[in-house]
Amino acid sequence: MTRVGRFIGRHLVMVLGLIVLLYLFAPIVVVMLMSFNKPKGRLSYTFDGFTWDNWQHPCQPYGLCDAVSTSLRIGLLATVVATALGTLMAFAMVRHRFRGRSATNLFIFLPMASPEIVLGSSLLALFVSSGFGGKLGFWTILIAHVMFCLSFVVVTVKARLAGMDGRLEQAAMDLYANEWQTFWRVTFPLVFPGIMAAALLSFSLSFDDFIITNLNAGTTVTFPMYVWGSAQRDIPPQINVVGTAMFLLALIFVLGGEVARRSRARR
Repeated sequence: MTRVGRFIGRHLVMVLGLIVLLYLFAPIVVVMLMSFNKPKGRLSYTFDGFTWDNWQHPCQPYGLCDAVSTSLRIGLLATVVATALGTLMAFAMVRHRFRGRSATNLFIFLPMASPEIVLGSSLLALFVSSGFGGKLGFWTILIAHVMFCLSFVVVTVKARLAGMDGRLEQAAMDLYANEWQTFWRVTFPLVFPGIMAAALLSFSLSFDDFIITNLNAGTTVTFPMYVWGSAQRDIPPQINVVGTAMFLLALIFVLGGEVARRSRARR
């Protein structure tokens, strides 16, 4: 029994970790499998037959690729704007002391803690009261996405800055580097992983957001809204193709970043 107890003690954490990973990745595996499914009628998550047609004709369902394109454009623009503004805010809040700093930290955290329905309805009320009630669409979605992505960027970059050793910058200046050279050669490379993580998080949040988008979209249709609308009728299997492709792209980015990090570490 002692030997069995030692074995369980050594491997319990690993086994629990594998179970959690299986639980997390099971829906993704189902989506990938269903991207090759040939449903007989209304899409049900039973594998009726294998086909390559879904991957060969991903834009066959009317409006699907337009919705994906809209979500990609909004996601990329929101990511760029939110990452730029959030990074500047994070530097200001970590490196400087000013009146109202604690209150600013609280207000930045509030959008993350608030339910999406509250944030979405508040933004809708703001747009309507500002005279944009009949002009809801691409730009109102973009503004809404930048606003809720901003908090996640600030928190992520702040965490990276807080863990950075300030003596490295002091050492660079002792070696006659000016402030500009210190920032680009020392500070920015050290903070860049946090900025990249914040950008990837912002894009993911923007691409799959439904509640806030639905309240502020007008007649514009994003990919999550297309999926929701299709669920009322027949869900095309090409939706699984889009989901699988997005997962594979994210996996490529993560693996590529890890390979680049290990190559830098070896050098």
